[in-house]
Amino acid sequence: MDRRPRGPGPRGRHPAARLVSGTFASVDALLDHARSTIDRYPPAAAARLVEDGAQLVDIRPAWQREADGEIPGSLIVERNHLEWRLHPDSGAAVPQASHDQQWIVVCTEGYTSSLAAAALTSLGLRAGDLEGGLHGWRDAGLPVVAGPTAVEQVVTG
Repeated sequence: MDRRPRGPGPRGRHPAARLVSGTFASVDALLDHARSTIDRYPPAAAARLVEDGAQLVDIRPAWQREADGEIPGSLIVERNHLEWRLHPDSGAAVPQASHDQQWIVVCTEGYTSSLAAAALTSLGLRAGDLEGGLHGWRDAGLPVVAGPTAVEQVVTG
């Protein structure tokens, strides 16, 4: 019986998972590929980038933001609208959308944000994600405020 750990994060990844016949052999392989195309930022580095003009974008649904809180200054764009709202040429872009804007995508633990940031980079946008997600940010002692903030609004706090 194979007793290797399964899944992402603390349970580990299969190093042998790879692209097979034009598809990924596992979700872990898909995640590894996505992460190979983006920059990932530890919380302190992300906070410095925000001070220099990068924009955090929280892609979590309202129920997660209500349960765990939000990072002040984050733009709220739920995952299902992300590409349309952040690409300046989509016709449905938020006012902050620009080809020059650096985006740091935030989810709960830093998995979905990697996939979302990779989708944004495939559109030519400057995007990376927050390592550890909101939980990593909070664990680093950085501020979190109560949510949920309305979609496509900036979190104040």
